[in-house]
Amino acid sequence: MLKIHRSAWGLVLLSAALQVVIFPLPGLYGLAWIAVAPLLVAILRTRVAETLQLDGQERLLPATPGQGFVLGYGCGILWFAGTCYWVFDTMHRYGGLPIPVAALVLILFCMYVGLYHGLFGLLLAWVAGSKSGGKTVLAGVSMRRALVAAPFLWVAVELARTRITAFPWELLGYSQTGNFALTRIATLTGVYGLSFEIVLVNGVFAAAFLVVKEQRKRLLMAACGAVVILQMGQWLAPPAVAADHTALLVQPNIPIEEGALWTKDYFEGTLRELTTMSLHPRGEKAGQHYDPIVWPESPSPFYTNDPLFRGAVSDLAKESGSWVVAGAIGITPLLQSGGQNSQIFNSAALVNPRGEWVGRYDKVHLVPFGEYLPFPQVFAFAGGLTKEVGEFQHGASHAPLAAGSERLGTFICYESIFPDEVRLGPQQGAQVLVNISNDGWYGDSGAWKQHLQQTQMRAIENGRWLLSATNTGMTASMDPYGRIVAATERKMRTALAAPYALRSGTTLYTRYGDWFAYLCAIISAGALVARFVFREREA
Repeated sequence: MLKIHRSAWGLVLLSAALQVVIFPLPGLYGLAWIAVAPLLVAILRTRVAETLQLDGQERLLPATPGQGFVLGYGCGILWFAGTCYWVFDTMHRYGGLPIPVAALVLILFCMYVGLYHGLFGLLLAWVAGSKSGGKTVLAGVSMRRALVAAPFLWVAVELARTRITAFPWELLGYSQTGNFALTRIATLTGVYGLSFEIVLVNGVFAAAFLVVKEQRKRLLMAACGAVVILQMGQWLAPPAVAADHTALLVQPNIPIEEGALWTKDYFEGTLRELTTMSLHPRGEKAGQHYDPIVWPESPSPFYTNDPLFRGAVSDLAKESGSWVVAGAIGITPLLQSGGQNSQIFNSAALVNPRGEWVGRYDKVHLVPFGEYLPFPQVFAFAGGLTKEVGEFQHGASHAPLAAGSERLGTFICYESIFPDEVRLGPQQGAQVLVNISNDGWYGDSGAWKQHLQQTQMRAIENGRWLLSATNTGMTASMDPYGRIVAATERKMRTALAAPYALRSGTTLYTRYGDWFAYLCAIISAGALVARFVFREREA
C-alpha cells in the first residue's frame, strides 16, 4: 500500500499559503517565485512503500497519478478558500443564505474549482512516471522530465479553467502585474506567459531539493539569480506615457439596497447628485471639458427605457457637451405572437453631446448565480442573489462603441478577467478600453484589489489606456503599462479626472489571443502521450 508521507502534506500547506499571500491582499508578489516549488517537491518526492537508492543516497519516488491528484487537490482547495473567501460574504449578505449554507457554498465552490490544481498534480505525476511498485528506472530522470513539463502543464490547466469552468480568477501570472519590465511578455502571450515564467523558476527551486547535495548550491544560486533579475522589473519603470484626453469617471458609492428602498425621492435625489457631480466635480478645474463622462455599473434601478433616467442622462450630455457612457439595465422590446415582451441586459449606454442615445454595449459574459441562474431547478437556493441583480440575457457582440471619432472598447465588471474576450475590442478598432464595474458586491474584502489587478493586465496585453469606473472604488485611469496614473479613494462619492490617450495598432496578443496557452496545451498533450508510450515500453 502506497502512502503519502506527512512531509508531503506539510509542503502542500506551505505552497497553498504562499499562493494565497502573493495576491492582494496582502500582495507579497515577490514570493510568487517560490510559491509553487513546495507543491512540486511534494508531488515528486512522495513517500511510497519502498525507496530507491541512487548515488548512495536514499531517494523518495514521485507520486502516483492518484497521489499527485490528491496532493494538488488539497492545495487547490486551500488556495481558493484563502483567495476567494469573499464568496461567503457575498452569498450570505446579498444572496440571503444563512451562515451555515453560505459556508457550505464556499466549501463546495473551492472543492469544484480546486479540481484544476488536482488535475495539475495528476498530470505532473503521470509525466514523472512513477509506478505503483516503486520500480522506476532512474527516478532522477523522471523528476527532471516532470520539472521541464511543469510550466507547460500549469498553463494548460489554467487555460482549461478559463475555457471550461469560466473562472480564471487570479491566474498565477497576475501576481506580477506590477512588474513593468516582465509584463512586456504579456503583450505577446497574455497573462499565461507570466504564469509560465513563474512556474519555470519555481521548477528550478524545486530541482535544488530533488538532486544530490553537490548540485543543490549551484541550482539555488541560479534560481536566486533569476529571481533577482526578473523581479527588478518591479523597480524599472518605463517613462511616462503622454496623455492628451481627459475623461470624467464618476464613482457614485451607491449602497446595494433592496428594491423597495428605492423610493421616487431617493431615486431622483441620487440622479441629481450624480448629474451635479458630473457637471461640477469637486476639486477639479472650473471650465475643464471631459470626454467621455462615465457612470459605472451600479445597483441602481437605472433602466434605459425609463423616461426619468433617460432625460437626466440626455440633459447631462447636452449641458456638458460630452459623450456619456452610463451603466444601466438595458431593455430591448421583443415582439411576440402573444403580445410584447422584453429582453433585459446588463448594459453600458452611449449618449452623444446632443443627448441622443446612439449606442449600447450589452454584457456578453454574465456572472453565474449573480446575473443569471444556471440550471435553475438545481440551484434554486441561490435565487436570492440573482434576484438582487436581475435575470439578464447574454449580449451578442464585443464591437466598440463609436463616440464620434473615438472607439471605446467597453466591458463590464466580471468580463475583465477574460483576456481573450477583452482583446476583441481593440482587435475591432477600439482606441481606449472602458471598464464599468460594481465592486460593492465584494464588501470590504480584498476582492476589489484582486479585480483591479486583473483589469490592469488587460491594459498591458492590448497596449491601451484603460478607464475603470467603479461604484465603490477604486476608480482609476491606467496607462498601457498597467500603471495607475490617477485614482480615487474607495467608498466615497466622488469623480475622477482621468487622463488617457487614443492608441491604434495591435499587440501580438490582441491579434492572436491565447495562442501561447494553446501551444502549451499541445506540448502538454504530447508529453503525456510520449510518457504513455515510454511506460508501455518499460512494462
